[in-house]
Amino acid sequence: MHFDYTDKVKGLRERLLAFMDEHIYPNESRFFGEIAANRAKGNAWTPTTLIEELKPKAREAGLWNLFLPQSKRAPEGLSNLEYAPMCEIMGRVPFAAEVFNCSAPDTGNMETLERYASEAIKDEWLEPLLRGEIRSAFLMTEPEVASSDATNIQCRIERDGNEYVINGRKWWSSGAGDPRCAVYIVMGKTDPEAPRHSQQSMIVVPSNAPGIKVLRPLSVFGYDDAPHGHMEVLLENVRVPVSNLLLGEGRGFEIAQGRLGPGRIHHCMRSIGAAERALELMCKRLNSRVAFGKPISSQSVWHERIADARCRIEMARLLTLKAAYMMDTVGNKIAKAEIAMIKVVAPNMACDIIDMAIQAHGGGGVSDDFPLAYSYANQRTLRLADGPDEVHRNAIAKLELARHMAVNAEVEMPITRGC
Repeated sequence: MHFDYTDKVKGLRERLLAFMDEHIYPNESRFFGEIAANRAKGNAWTPTTLIEELKPKAREAGLWNLFLPQSKRAPEGLSNLEYAPMCEIMGRVPFAAEVFNCSAPDTGNMETLERYASEAIKDEWLEPLLRGEIRSAFLMTEPEVASSDATNIQCRIERDGNEYVINGRKWWSSGAGDPRCAVYIVMGKTDPEAPRHSQQSMIVVPSNAPGIKVLRPLSVFGYDDAPHGHMEVLLENVRVPVSNLLLGEGRGFEIAQGRLGPGRIHHCMRSIGAAERALELMCKRLNSRVAFGKPISSQSVWHERIADARCRIEMARLLTLKAAYMMDTVGNKIAKAEIAMIKVVAPNMACDIIDMAIQAHGGGGVSDDFPLAYSYANQRTLRLADGPDEVHRNAIAKLELARHMAVNAEVEMPITRGC
């Protein structure tokens, strides 16, 4: 395996680093200030003008839709291995990915539509998503069941003539709070009597369809993540054409396997960026502060923590690159163990390093004067999103045990978003 950057990626990386220095880092306070001002006016969900101002600049710089490989509709898309260093850089600032049209859940939804939707659906929904004109949401997790096992899903998708009728309650519906959110991809059951992994289907639903109610935003450690938002959504007798079903009845798990693999590794790429920035901020803080007559950075306890942080970032990056390489060369199914491993390793690593950085900043670390508290909330959430640690560890252990059996058994990877 060779993880050297190609000349193409080197050029893109330099352009992205320059863009971050010129447009992203200097505007962090403005971004959160706009949200605070909108909240004070009574609507935190109003999109920020900053993001809309920066999107055209990102397109002009050739830093747009980099996440989507092998798509005629997005020829600028990179392979997973090529995208890894770009996604890592974007992950250093929570809102940066949206500027480049590379933010979740839109990336996963666009990849789902590219792989599994009809040409008519692609024209209607994928094209405006690729242009950054609308946003989307993914509705899978439900409040009434343990969604770490997605076979528990109760949302019903029932055929009635030329339409499907959808009834269910979803939560942690990322993106559904954004007023630009125009389309959902919904997972539900079309046949509760079918075999366990053939009961579920996925369907495309306009967000303004009659019968949809966005009930409330869900906060994460006190952050509502506006204007993006994680919402609880009620679907009551929502009707959509039969043609909106993706791939066919009973193929929801198949689609979820294809959707969640890239989504998981993108999260991990961004986690490495978040950890890198936390380590950078930690070192700068330790070098600049004096306690008990000498710089805090001279204390040996911090030498241990810094060294540990650097080792863990490098290990996580290499595992991420290996997983990306395997996804590109042998496919997501063969790479399932590596995807599961990095989904456990990266958020845990990032949480620990951000926690160290918070400690180094003292009281400032838990305030909004620094980006660490918000970053920690994001990374801690990732230990649940797209599958809790325990489910991924279980899958890894089963794969490892199967390697040493006389007859290897097939191990299904988890289809889960946690919560």
